[in-house]
Amino acid sequence: MSMLETIDRRVIRCTRCPELRAYCAEVARVKKRAYADHAYWGKPVPGFGDPRARVLLVGLAPGAHGSNRTGRVFTGDASGDFLYPALHRAGFASQPLAIDRDDGMTLHDCYITAAGRCAPPKNKPTPQQLRNCMPYLLDEFDALTRLRVLIGLGKIGFDASLHVLRERGFMLDPARPVFGHGTIVRATHGKRRITAIASYHPSRQNTNTGVLTTPMFDDIFSLAKATVAASR
Repeated sequence: MSMLETIDRRVIRCTRCPELRAYCAEVARVKKRAYADHAYWGKPVPGFGDPRARVLLVGLAPGAHGSNRTGRVFTGDASGDFLYPALHRAGFASQPLAIDRDDGMTLHDCYITAAGRCAPPKNKPTPQQLRNCMPYLLDEFDALTRLRVLIGLGKIGFDASLHVLRERGFMLDPARPVFGHGTIVRATHGKRRITAIASYHPSRQNTNTGVLTTPMFDDIFSLAKATVAASR
């Protein structure tokens, strides 16, 4: 069993936040009318992607009727409907549509995870809940030994990415980055170099209002690809 598979099993069995486990189980029991005939996942959601990835995406947390239903990050909701087509256009995803964890989707050179692993009420995890999940993100970072780029989707995802880098001894330039779409942070630890990139989260709140557009999102993945290419 690989290190990532071991992490996935630990995530799925996690009970560090009893209040979130109760909430996710209740959502899975009651369901949304549109998904009344679906078997909800209802458990913490593990990461997904290429174990040899050089690009890591860090999102916020599962959606109550998205990943908490399908069991795969950014799958089954509006955020995923915006993210996966962008990954497909950039060559990171095998297909543009993400329906469920058995839809045949594969990722190339890319891994997707989140700062929180359980769907939080109103999509707002507490600081303590995020701290409870941080060890899993640190372990994923350690397991993905070829990483060159971290993309934080939204401020929470970006902050979590920077926290991982600091925890692993990286020096950041700038030392105190300000979140904004396209913000770039150069991180160094000895001879190792990693670039952290901030993106607005592909939530419906951002995409429906034009805060995040398709060209803006494509630019993030073009930058990631160029950074990986330059690091060879």
